Amino acid sequence: MASEYRCVGCGFRVKSLFIQYSPGNIRIMKCGSCKEVADEYIECERMIIFIDLILHRPKVYRHVLYNAINPETVNIQHLLWKLVFACLLLDSYRSLFLRRIDEKSSFSESSVLICIKVLIGVLSANAAFVFSFAIAAKSLLNEVSRRREIVLGILISSYFKIFLLAMLVWEFPMSVIFIVDILILTSNSMALKVMTESTATRCIAVCLIAHSVRFLVGQIFEPTTFLTQFGSLMYLSSLFRIV
Repeated sequence: MASEYRCVGCGFRVKSLFIQYSPGNIRIMKCGSCKEVADEYIECERMIIFIDLILHRPKVYRHVLYNAINPETVNIQHLLWKLVFACLLLDSYRSLFLRRIDEKSSFSESSVLICIKVLIGVLSANAAFVFSFAIAAKSLLNEVSRRREIVLGILISSYFKIFLLAMLVWEFPMSVIFIVDILILTSNSMALKVMTESTATRCIAVCLIAHSVRFLVGQIFEPTTFLTQFGSLMYLSSLFRIV
């Protein structure tokens, strides 16, 4: 998200990624530090980029966070608000899905009351996540000058929430939600590591603290979902034992 691009291999700043001689005829620039191609993903299909994101490859995270999303080509402020709205919407759907599993709450409360509780719970949990993440990052990473960039990176790296939409079409066991939560945690940690160039242990610790606080605050408004998620975890562990 800086004004300059980055080499996806070493993270060194580069002024340009390629030179275009004519439409469809470009020459990819090399990094001045590692002497390798600055960004090999320029010529890759979006599906390859998405697969590498799922595989948590640092190179593709640098491509997305620094080169694909750059103030010269993208309105960062508009993108930030769009991502905030999308994440809140997906979190609300996740809470509604968990409530639907709990038959007692589904039939004992009105739809309006359920929606209000879900909305308050999602807003409170995400607010707790932001504050705890900021405190943990300041304590463990000493990152205070790039708040907007880091928040944007965390939102972008939460793309695994999109997989929750698949539950609208297909039926999945509850363990899928637990797996998605773990993948979001690891993806956030990778994005934080790429942006701060800190150790993986510190980045995982920061994200784990923030996600734990978010989960605990969420239990205040959604106490019934804990047993549901705990049950999904037991189901997942039983599958691993079988395998």
